[in-house]
Amino acid sequence: MPPAHAYAELVHRHGRLYRIRHAMAMLAWDRATLMPPGGVGARAAAEAELQLLARELRADPLVGEWLDAAAGEPLGDWEAANLREMRRDWLDARAVPARVVERRVIATASCELGWRRQRPANDWRAYLPAFREVVAICREEAGHLGDALGCSRYDALLQRFEPGINAARVAATFDELVSWLPALIATARSRGDTLPPLGTVAVDVQRQLARTLAARLGFDFDHGRLDESAHPFTGGVAEDVRITTRFSEEALLQGINSTIHETGHARYVAGLPPAWREQPVGAARSFGVHESQSLGLEMQLARTPAFCELLSSLLIDAVGERPAFAADALYARMTRVQPGAIRVHADEPSYPLHVIARFRIERALIEGDIAAADVPAMWDEQMARLLDLDTRGNHRDGCLQDIHWSKGAFGYFPSYTLGAIYAAQLFAALKSELGELDGCIRSGGFESIFAWLGARVWAQGSRFETDELLRRATGSALDAAPYRAHLLARYGHQA
Repeated sequence: MPPAHAYAELVHRHGRLYRIRHAMAMLAWDRATLMPPGGVGARAAAEAELQLLARELRADPLVGEWLDAAAGEPLGDWEAANLREMRRDWLDARAVPARVVERRVIATASCELGWRRQRPANDWRAYLPAFREVVAICREEAGHLGDALGCSRYDALLQRFEPGINAARVAATFDELVSWLPALIATARSRGDTLPPLGTVAVDVQRQLARTLAARLGFDFDHGRLDESAHPFTGGVAEDVRITTRFSEEALLQGINSTIHETGHARYVAGLPPAWREQPVGAARSFGVHESQSLGLEMQLARTPAFCELLSSLLIDAVGERPAFAADALYARMTRVQPGAIRVHADEPSYPLHVIARFRIERALIEGDIAAADVPAMWDEQMARLLDLDTRGNHRDGCLQDIHWSKGAFGYFPSYTLGAIYAAQLFAALKSELGELDGCIRSGGFESIFAWLGARVWAQGSRFETDELLRRATGSALDAAPYRAHLLARYGHQA
């Protein structure tokens, strides 16, 4: 028989899960930043053990009894939403056998380690065996999950990142973008060879500049760290947020933009509702909503003339006067449209096409329409079709450039462009309510912007499904029209 207060039992169990995930997040952060490569085997075993422990707590048959019993208890709105998210988590955990969970952790850890070595060497052949194993285990996992949820394999994985959306809706949204983005890019494309060179900037100077920028954008260094990794990411928990970036003396803006981007993620994590921190309803709504907060900062806020004035003064203070550091020169560089092979360095209008290519490839891969060995060929075809790029033979800057598939994160990529669409919706609503933001951006006084986002997005956690969260904040569910209007306003006039 379930206990008299089944909901309270569920709350206690999810508190335990939160603390286990805290430990897992720190192990993952250490693996990506500080761990020596020789430790990968032992670390993978330790992470797998924690994954299995978490799964035992999540998939326990008692949880199903408690969920049913709790549904009959008098619950408030937040508690009811928490129960909904608990059930979603339980169904996910019950669907996938423990042996698959363990095999997945070990396979992805090995593949990720190989990727860090094989990508610089452009060695697809050496990478393929480990990647083939990751694809096989992710297909099996997706099959179990799809059977439980009554959907396709890819839809099942997509639900983990974007609950409430399916591949058909994503494909329709993305196809609509493809109908007009290439023409916009052709109009806006410029060579940029008249821009003054940025020159080199010492990595130590960039590190300090990154910390200054993160602090200006509200990152709390008493409850977080900024470090370096091969691929920038945000991890940790609200009480201790870990963000990373990467630096190159010859690529100043890469470090700046990735720092701004990850700070947006960190502000969202730290701003989630404290009273619900250890519960599913207190977690981020979706990865797309997460990306809306990072892209809101990086694209909507930072790639503006006003922010470039602020950045100009910071650069001059840190490095000294250079023609490239003038505000207008920075803005011209930040909004230059010049399609290239690397997603994380892509200009704003080209970026969605990179994501759309990956969505099409990973959907075909998980559904079994292509094999792991076919990825480079489909990659080359999509890059040529969407971005008019020839990537043949360049695996390092092609299908090996991202870490996501090595980690088994199939279904993640759509969140980037869904996040850009959400960000445009949110900032259009924000400007409608607060007025133009140039004054507060120019001065670095971002409090009103963050207060608006905090109240309408961060503090809501997972209380609402994504479409409802957007309706309450902007008046509309997923809608690409503000995104198109934003890109046309910024780039449509360029020749």
